[in-house]
Amino acid sequence: MRILVVEDEKEIADGIRAILFKAGYEVDVLFDGITGLTYIRQGNYDLVLLDIMLPGLDGFGVLSKVREEGIDIPIILLTARVMTHDKIKGLDMGADDYLTKPFDAGELLARIRARIRKLHPDNMDRGRVKAFDLTLDSSNYKLLCNDKEIKLSNKEYQLIEYLMINKEIILTREQISAKVWGLEDESEYNSVDVYISFLRKKMKFLRSKAEIITKKGVGYSLEGHD
Repeated sequence: MRILVVEDEKEIADGIRAILFKAGYEVDVLFDGITGLTYIRQGNYDLVLLDIMLPGLDGFGVLSKVREEGIDIPIILLTARVMTHDKIKGLDMGADDYLTKPFDAGELLARIRARIRKLHPDNMDRGRVKAFDLTLDSSNYKLLCNDKEIKLSNKEYQLIEYLMINKEIILTREQISAKVWGLEDESEYNSVDVYISFLRKKMKFLRSKAEIITKKGVGYSLEGHD
């Protein structure tokens, strides 16, 4: 899962990044609303943590434009404001949740998990992603199938998670590269094929009936039978 944090206070942003990274999420951090809106429009994130008090364009402005454009990505507002009307305003504008700073790390992670479960209710269950005969355990980065399991590297985990959540959907190499390695990291673009090969070998070891199919000239998709 890749999360975008838009927070202009660097110490707070760094703290959130550390919490999310430790929990196994891929994280990008931005410090102003205009850039945040640009990145949200790219469609490479599963969830946004959005501060309200931002330079350039405040969080309410970002939220308003995102929802006006029909982008339904889960957004959790972060703010030091404690006034009830601010909370109501944010929720009425389309925010999915609201946290007042300072907040507990455990509560933040629980809110994120709740949003993600609602986004993918059919194949997510208590920290696990399921697709066909495969189960991905987020607590220990293991892929399970047929009473066997195998450990994954961080990038292997992010890649197979993306494929499993979007099973039977063709994902382009550009989409995969942006999702797993980030928009600004082009150094790993050619490694998409390499990591696909790694995953295929591990799925073969597990004797999975699911397959990562190459769509020539387009990208990849995870296909199989439920």
